[in-house]
Amino acid sequence: MQLLRAWTLPLILLLASVEGHAEPVLEYRIEGLKSAQRTNVEAWLGPAPETSAARANFMTSVRDRVERSLQALGYYRADVDLSVDRERDPWRLLIEVDLGEPVTVTSLDLQLVGGAASDPAFERLLANKPLNEGDVLHHGHYESLRDSLLSLGQRRGYFDAELVVRSVEVEPGAGEARVRLHYASGERYRIGELRLDEEILTRELLVKLQNFEPGAPYELGTLQSLQTQLQRTGYFSAITLRPVLDERANGEVPLDLELFPAKRHTIDVGIGYSTDTEERVSLTWRTPKINRHGHSQETRLEYSAINPSGRFIYNIPLTHPLNDVLQFGLRVEQNEFGDLESRQQEALVRREQRYGNWILSYHLRLLNEQWDAGPVDGNEDYLLPGVSISHKRREGPLVNPTWGFSQLYSVEATSSQMGSSVDMTRLYANWIYVLPLAERHRMVARAEAGAALLGDGQRDDLAPSLSFFAGGSQSLRGFAYQSIGNEVDLSLSDGEEREFVLGGNRLAVASLEYQYTFLKDWRGALFVDAGDAFDEGEFEANYAAGVGVHYMTPVGAIKLEVARSISEDEPSWRLHINIGAEF
Repeated sequence: MQLLRAWTLPLILLLASVEGHAEPVLEYRIEGLKSAQRTNVEAWLGPAPETSAARANFMTSVRDRVERSLQALGYYRADVDLSVDRERDPWRLLIEVDLGEPVTVTSLDLQLVGGAASDPAFERLLANKPLNEGDVLHHGHYESLRDSLLSLGQRRGYFDAELVVRSVEVEPGAGEARVRLHYASGERYRIGELRLDEEILTRELLVKLQNFEPGAPYELGTLQSLQTQLQRTGYFSAITLRPVLDERANGEVPLDLELFPAKRHTIDVGIGYSTDTEERVSLTWRTPKINRHGHSQETRLEYSAINPSGRFIYNIPLTHPLNDVLQFGLRVEQNEFGDLESRQQEALVRREQRYGNWILSYHLRLLNEQWDAGPVDGNEDYLLPGVSISHKRREGPLVNPTWGFSQLYSVEATSSQMGSSVDMTRLYANWIYVLPLAERHRMVARAEAGAALLGDGQRDDLAPSLSFFAGGSQSLRGFAYQSIGNEVDLSLSDGEEREFVLGGNRLAVASLEYQYTFLKDWRGALFVDAGDAFDEGEFEANYAAGVGVHYMTPVGAIKLEVARSISEDEPSWRLHINIGAEF
């Protein structure tokens, strides 16, 4: 007996498993219907039965379900014929349908009473309603119209609204239907008190973010816009903004704003490689919200053999925490410019303002730069006020736009009367244009131009970071990183003459690239680059051409490119590896 019990449970489980994976015992086919009608019937019928009991239930109800599925589409006079072949395994059921004439809407009584009657949003809804007189009665369209009235009312602040009349009367024999919807909206509520914990966020800062005034008509989109603005600040991990309907009174509804602070500190460690800067390791420490006034900081340390650096930025919101920010910054950096080794120390104050897609920035920076290359060295100070304006517009994914145009213009000026080493005006511009040609095909054009206008006899006092250089994966591919600039013959200590690349006071670089997407996340590229970094009046074009393969990732394209310099006496090949968005 115990042995029988021991085998009973496994046997039951085995049979249940076999039953759960059984083949259908009935197959059905529907004839006489168009695709949309057949799809609706199949949705009502569901999957084919897999047991004898389920088959019996299916056969009992199949005609009723087919008829009701067709009535939902307005066909109340359909003739449904069933024929079943029980000799085959599984059974074969043929469902033949003669639709007959549909029922049409002969009367649509649609009334709005209350504030919604003169609300432009409701006028637009009714102008594009899914059900009209003369239409075939589609119950899905009726339900969509009914639900749209209710949901729009909730979004627009008609919290006392109700459908006082809603009915559909059908006369199948006459093929007629009368639809009645009477919507009583009541009056639209206004936005009342906005309540929050001011220990987390000051009301002054909140007012700068919100795009509505107390007493404004309630609109869900307005609240969602404020939530988006709050999320973009990075101050909070979660945000809840909701109307307190139970406390609505005197035509106003209060709002409760719950803010859940983001992590006070985040630390990110990254590693990467570029043929320009070689291996690099970075550490970034961010404090997205230092205090309830919205101050934040970012500290970044980065090491690579060519370009180690450290930066600190402290942000203070002014008139708007996202669109108007005052920044204080410190920077130390080493870099290689041509044959020059540069060491920079910088203090910066900058105000950055956003106007839609435009960004206006003006700054004052104090720069000390030391450099040397054999017999050439310098140690100069510069006080540099400046302004820049940039604009980006794109279509498609952020990191891989299908179309886009980016432009940047900047100017800095200084003089010896301000304590700088030179009298200078420095101009710079950058453009990137992404143009789709056809499916899978596009062109990417880039251009840079710059000029440092100096006082007489001050050329040697211009620091490398204020001069212009070309070459590398973001400039002239086929040439080494920042290897192109004004070339000067200098004597070494042993009397030997040697050519040094010291940078230019002018820059002109352009690139044209054709890209073809040959697989979903893969594209090939053909490109030609040309330009020079030079001193005024000494332009000599450098050319390079190459091919590349790009693999798309969520953070941008991983680009493997091979380029060959063309204009050199001894042309050379260079491999470039990069990752990032087009702009």
